[in-house]
Amino acid sequence: MDLRFSLAEESFRAEVREFIRAELPRSGDGETFTKKLAKKGWLTMSWPREFGGMAASHMQQLVYNEEMAYHRVAGQTMGADRVGPTLILFGTDEQKAEFLPRIVSDEITWCQGFSEPGSGSDLASLQTRAIRDGDSYVINGQKIWTSNAQRADYMILLARTDPDAPKHRGISYFLLDMKLPGVTIRPLVQMTGQAGFNEVYFDDVRVPANRVVGEVNRGWYVSTATLDFERSGIGRVIGGLHTFHDVVEYAKKTPSRDSTGSLFDVNSIRHQLADIGLSFAVGRLLSYRVAWMQSKSMVPNYEASIAKVFGTELHQRLARVAMTTLGMPGQLTDGAHAPLDGAGAALYLSSVSVTVAAGTSEVNRNIIAQRGLGMPRG
Repeated sequence: MDLRFSLAEESFRAEVREFIRAELPRSGDGETFTKKLAKKGWLTMSWPREFGGMAASHMQQLVYNEEMAYHRVAGQTMGADRVGPTLILFGTDEQKAEFLPRIVSDEITWCQGFSEPGSGSDLASLQTRAIRDGDSYVINGQKIWTSNAQRADYMILLARTDPDAPKHRGISYFLLDMKLPGVTIRPLVQMTGQAGFNEVYFDDVRVPANRVVGEVNRGWYVSTATLDFERSGIGRVIGGLHTFHDVVEYAKKTPSRDSTGSLFDVNSIRHQLADIGLSFAVGRLLSYRVAWMQSKSMVPNYEASIAKVFGTELHQRLARVAMTTLGMPGQLTDGAHAPLDGAGAALYLSSVSVTVAAGTSEVNRNIIAQRGLGMPRG
């Protein structure tokens, strides 16, 4: 495994950094910036050319994702990094023609309707039903923790189409228009004060039968591909690296409690920061491994789960160390006395959910044990 970047890849890294520096401050909002990324073709750079992509290498995509994550900007959309690749693998020609060009141009937004109140870690136990009625399926049920549902145009939805089949077989994968009659969205306010998650209810929602992705009753296997795309990103690691650097600089510039030096001179703080810094290097290499495997036409599975578990748990460790370093003022979310403009408090509150979203650490450890180590099911 050679993890050195080529001259062309390093040149592209410099181009991405310059684009962020030049365009992000003037873009006004995230949506405008995303449109600019779409115009450059960067949202879907790794897609095949026949589907509107640039056929960029996996390592070039890695460089792009790394820079976007470090600078705290969204370099991809759910449509670009999950829905589109899933449709390329499993979608019909009709589905590809209808949706892929609109994802490339960032015309439509997506949300993911997988989890339910009683089906999170055991996702295959989901109970949302889809019953065939002529040329449509009638869907009834509920989803929860659905990010961006209140702004999404479409949802990728798992629903049970054969209640008598074994639970992993009887599930189908749908493309659902969020504006269909019978769809109700209720935002969930988090302890951060934001409403990024939602409950979504389906009451006799009629979805055309041609919106099933892959085979009917085989949607579980389509969904696992979507989840692998979701879990393998380097953003889970690098997204916290900028904050780590900010905390280190804060520690170096801030006097210690006993005024004998800076916070960075306090052994307990310096050692914790050193441990976190080393962990970021390890997490980066785990993510590089996933990209390298993809570049060799290998399919990372448990390797993506390793990167996901390590990256999200590192995020939580960083949050705890940041709060220890920032001290009592670190609890402030804004105002003149909030260190790092409240980034420490925001990080700490948001970190609670990261080991649950996209598959809990426990579920991912089972994947690592069974598929990576060959261990039997318990």
